[in-house]
Amino acid sequence: MAVSAAPAVSSSLATRWTEVGGVRVPVELVTPGWPDPHMDLSTYDPEADLMALNMGPQHPSTHGVLRVKVWLDGETVVKAIPYVGYLHRGVEKLCEKLTYVQITPIVDKNDYVSPMMNELAVNMAFEAALGVEPPPRAQVLRTILAEIQRIASHLISVGTWGLDMGGAIGGGATVFLYCMRERELILDLFEELTGGRFHYNTHTVGGNRHDLPAGWDRKAIEVLDRIVARSEEYERFLVDNPICHQRARGIAVIDPLLAMECGASGPILRGSGVDFDLRRDAPYAAYDQVELRVPVRTEGDALARALVRIDELRESARVAKLLLQGVPEGPICALKPVKLPGAVKLQEGEQVYVGIESPRGELGTWLLANTDRKLGPHPYRLKIRPPSLHALSLLPYLCPGHTLSDVVVIIGSLDPILGEVDR
Repeated sequence: MAVSAAPAVSSSLATRWTEVGGVRVPVELVTPGWPDPHMDLSTYDPEADLMALNMGPQHPSTHGVLRVKVWLDGETVVKAIPYVGYLHRGVEKLCEKLTYVQITPIVDKNDYVSPMMNELAVNMAFEAALGVEPPPRAQVLRTILAEIQRIASHLISVGTWGLDMGGAIGGGATVFLYCMRERELILDLFEELTGGRFHYNTHTVGGNRHDLPAGWDRKAIEVLDRIVARSEEYERFLVDNPICHQRARGIAVIDPLLAMECGASGPILRGSGVDFDLRRDAPYAAYDQVELRVPVRTEGDALARALVRIDELRESARVAKLLLQGVPEGPICALKPVKLPGAVKLQEGEQVYVGIESPRGELGTWLLANTDRKLGPHPYRLKIRPPSLHALSLLPYLCPGHTLSDVVVIIGSLDPILGEVDR
């Protein structure tokens, strides 16, 4: 295992690097052993007075209907087990009964903080199976909307994490309101484009449903400039606030090898020094037309993950503005307008997987087209790979050794969305 010295990508401190399995990771974050998530409590100190406590599924700081059962020795967590499934709506099964053009508004509700990402992921899978390439204008529009949606999602993440850490006492309520203030500007843009503020149904098989209204590009650039300028306020809250530092610095340091073992991706992985981003490493839409600067932090703790999201927010604004200045003319969809639910049909038995970089990491869609023409023009099987599910699998490793109050900070730093976990 060769060790080299190199400056961190987004860190002021020099970091030693090593390569494991072809992946470059910070040496300091590679720990020799992880907490045992399956620890037998009978082997714990017999003199300890352990207490079992359920956090959730109704607890507001679990970021949704997540239940985490923790065993405490005083205030220290000994063992933690996350339980999911309280929001199960059977979206994947429902997709087997809907036609391809009817599925888009259904997946909107999975990651309800970034609905357009769900639309993009599922429609790219359908297009890959069909062999359809959206026109250049649609590709650029998709990329612009994806980056603006990423900003809106990160605003929610940073804002609600502020509430997790301090609320009114630590200034968390302030940063939450600041972030919601900027998010409203983005929702105004999306409402003008699609008619909806939350669920948009704007992507379709072959391209987009909605074209840019007159003057929308100018308004979008103004909003992005305003958000970037105000992002300094969010960063000052994280960097200069002593309560934030005490509650987040050095908390829940994630070993990059463990993160990859659990399938974690996105800001979680990049906050632990792993320089990987599907937008750059496996370009889709119009990402091959821009140079993406992927923010990476090497501290691996809860604070690093939040700072990565703020860095990404600024980078997303830069990419979106760059593309807004040169949107090509032409059609926004490669297929004819849909007049009937069964207008789009895939070849029998076609099988594809497509992954995109959502605000939480790799959001994938695995599709198996009908194996029997009598079943109709809808998927035989559709499986969604949600990054939040893999993020929650880290909790049994991260919580032990921390205090009960740290569990709230740890969950918020992972930025899970339970809608896509349970589907």
